[in-house]
Amino acid sequence: MSGTAISLSGLSKHYGEVKAVDDLDLQVAEGEFFSMLGPSGSGKTTVLRLIAGFEQPTAGRIELAGTEVTGLAAHQRDVNTVFQDYALFPHLSVRQNVEYGLRVKKVPTRERRERAEQALASVRLDAYADRRPHQLSGGQRQRVALARALVNRPQVLLLDEPLGALDLKLRREMQLELKEIQREVGITFVFVTHDQEEALTMSDRVAVFRDGRIEQVASPVELYEQPASPFVAGFVGTSNLLDEALVGRPGTWAIRPERLLLGEPSPGAQSADGEITEVVYLGAATHTIVQLDAGPTVTVSRPNSGTAHLAERGARTTVSWRADDLVSLGSAPTRPTEEE
Repeated sequence: MSGTAISLSGLSKHYGEVKAVDDLDLQVAEGEFFSMLGPSGSGKTTVLRLIAGFEQPTAGRIELAGTEVTGLAAHQRDVNTVFQDYALFPHLSVRQNVEYGLRVKKVPTRERRERAEQALASVRLDAYADRRPHQLSGGQRQRVALARALVNRPQVLLLDEPLGALDLKLRREMQLELKEIQREVGITFVFVTHDQEEALTMSDRVAVFRDGRIEQVASPVELYEQPASPFVAGFVGTSNLLDEALVGRPGTWAIRPERLLLGEPSPGAQSADGEITEVVYLGAATHTIVQLDAGPTVTVSRPNSGTAHLAERGARTTVSWRADDLVSLGSAPTRPTEEE
C-alpha cells in the first residue's frame, strides 16, 4: 500500500436536525480491504454514498488519490459500486452484462470483449460468459456484478452489503472469495456491512460506526482484542463487562467469553460465584450464561469435545479469569498484568 486512496476530512451529512454523518475524518490506503461496520442508522452507508457521489455532503472534503472530488457527480469519480441488489439485465448474457458499462462509454468492440473476458476470469466465471443470469446461482450472480464493476478498472470499488441476500453457507464462502479476488486485482475495496464476522474475516482494517461517528479504526485482531469502548466491545463479538467491585480496579473492564472458565479457579486467578441461568449448545461450542452473585450476567464459551457434558440450569458454579485477559474500556485501553 503506497499511498492514500480515500481521504475524508470534516465530513458531515445532515438531514434537517438528523446528523447522519457528523464531522468525520478517515483515510483508506491504496490496495486496502477496508470495512465500515455498524448497526443500521450508524452512518456507514451514507459515507459510502458520499464517496460514490450519490449524495453531496453538508460539510467537509472528499479526496480520491489526492484529488478533491467533493463537488463532482458520481460519473466523474473513478469509483464503482456493487449493491446488495445485483441489478443484472435478465435478457443479456453474462458477458453482455459485464460489457454494458464499456458499451455506454463507446469502448471499441474488440477491447470491450477482451476486458470483459479478463474481468470474468478474475472472478472465475469465464466459462459462464454465454449464460443468462437466471442460469446462475446467487453466488455466481454476485460475482457477475463484481466483474461488471471491475471491468471499468476503478481506483476504488465500493461494496454496499453485497452478500446480504445470500444464505449463511454461501455468504461465508463468498467472504473468502471476495478477499482472494481483492488480493489478485489489487484495487482498494471499501465494504459496508452490519455483520461483524464479515468485517473480521475479510478486512485489513475496520472502522466501527455509531451515530454518524467512528468509534474505532483498527485491524480485526486489535478490534477484537483491544476494543476502545463498551460499544465496540459489545458490537464486535460478545464481551462481558466487569466493574470495579469484581475486578478490584477503577473503571469498566471487558473480557471475552472464551477467556472465562467454569469450576474451581486456578491459583492466582480472580473469581466470582453465581448461578447458571441458561446453557446454549452451538455444535462447535457451548455458551453458559451465569448470573453472578455480585451483579452482572456473563457468558462463558468453551469448545465442545466428544465427551463434553453440558452444565445444568440452576446449578451453582464459579467463574474465573486471569487479570491479563481483561481489557480496560477507558480512553486509552490497556491490559493489566498479574503483577500490577
